[in-house]
Amino acid sequence: MNKSIIFLNEIDTIWSNSIPKYVFERARRSLLDYLAVTCAGARFQENKLTKYWQFAEPEEGAFRAIGTGNDLVLKEAIFLNGLNGHALDFDDGTNSGIIHLGSPIFSLLIPLSQRYRISVDDMLKAAIVGYEASYTMAVSIQPGHKALGYHATGTCGTLGATLAAAYMLGFSEDERFQAFASACVAASGMLKVLDDGSELKPYNVAKTALLSLTALQLGKSGFKGHADPLGGRGFLKMMTGKDDVELKPVLLNGTYAIMKSYTKPYASCRYTHPSVEAAIHLRNKVRPEDVEAIEIKTYDLAVAGHDHTDIPGSYSAKMSIPYATAAGLIYGKAGLQEFSEAAVKGIDILNLTKKVKVTADEELSSVFPGIQAAIVKIITKDEEYTERVDFPKGEPENPLTDSEFRSRYDALMEYAGVNAEISNDVFETVYKNNATVNEVVCKL
Repeated sequence: MNKSIIFLNEIDTIWSNSIPKYVFERARRSLLDYLAVTCAGARFQENKLTKYWQFAEPEEGAFRAIGTGNDLVLKEAIFLNGLNGHALDFDDGTNSGIIHLGSPIFSLLIPLSQRYRISVDDMLKAAIVGYEASYTMAVSIQPGHKALGYHATGTCGTLGATLAAAYMLGFSEDERFQAFASACVAASGMLKVLDDGSELKPYNVAKTALLSLTALQLGKSGFKGHADPLGGRGFLKMMTGKDDVELKPVLLNGTYAIMKSYTKPYASCRYTHPSVEAAIHLRNKVRPEDVEAIEIKTYDLAVAGHDHTDIPGSYSAKMSIPYATAAGLIYGKAGLQEFSEAAVKGIDILNLTKKVKVTADEELSSVFPGIQAAIVKIITKDEEYTERVDFPKGEPENPLTDSEFRSRYDALMEYAGVNAEISNDVFETVYKNNATVNEVVCKL
């Protein structure tokens, strides 16, 4: 049984069949979210990007590095789009796959769409296929894949982005297969980039997009891969250590992967969100200065790498359940400003962070990944306050409203320094008939 052929045939059905209008509408929102997050990410990293420019001296070209105002050569634009798209850890993803879906895919598809004059609708159809491929592979190998230290955004994301672009560019069946085989060889992603104040998590997305481009180039050039890159001692065994991995079907539970993705209202790791929201709910009952201790119970995979109370900088704060929960209680929100380099040096929030303890709960672990919940108990001298959150805002079960999404989009663009008129024009162009991708991104 050739697992690669089975998987690719199922993905091909997504491309070959008509995709419902509501799925396309969700994809438009995903694209807008990616653009806003990437613009904001470029602003967030502008000091590092200045040093990158000085050292790397990237060549000028025709492809927009989103949020920088610069047109660069193809590979440089793809790489920087990935680096900025995940800089804030604010991009979309799914809980069951434990993967960020959109940032690797759009980081690759947008510059390629500029090169080949692809329309927004044609790119979005390819993105929907890429989401499905990345998600299906991720959900088939999680949570064991994460437990081994892999970042599925880098591993499974390489496969999805490669297939999305191969379909968009009209590759033949054999060319798609060989590109996919090359992507299986290239796929990598280390979760240790979350630990000890590391700032390299966005690099997983940047290199994923770039490796996907390389896989496309090899596939188109006729380089032959293994007849079953997933099976045997291939991708699936490498990424799980198991011989008997069962591939999940596409359109799992009857819905497209892009419909399963969340949109973050809080500018921190998804594992922090239930605790943040619980703290916000309790904020009208308890004052931060009265808190003696905060006890948080959550599922086991969320604890390691996310329970730290020493916060050396913004990246560390975004990965910390204690810090993010303290932000929710103190500020009633956990947006970009609450995770700025200035905010994470605040005495009050750091003191409250030290009072938070995170532990794994057997019952919450048992319902993972269907429910990714947290129970927050705030202890004061006189009382205890408890709140449980199963589906925080932004999840498919509790989505942002249209107005909430637009407010998020506008806030990100404002943070990025994008003129409101340009921001609005980009938003409207994504919904315009026959718009090209270049029309959307040329001003960002």
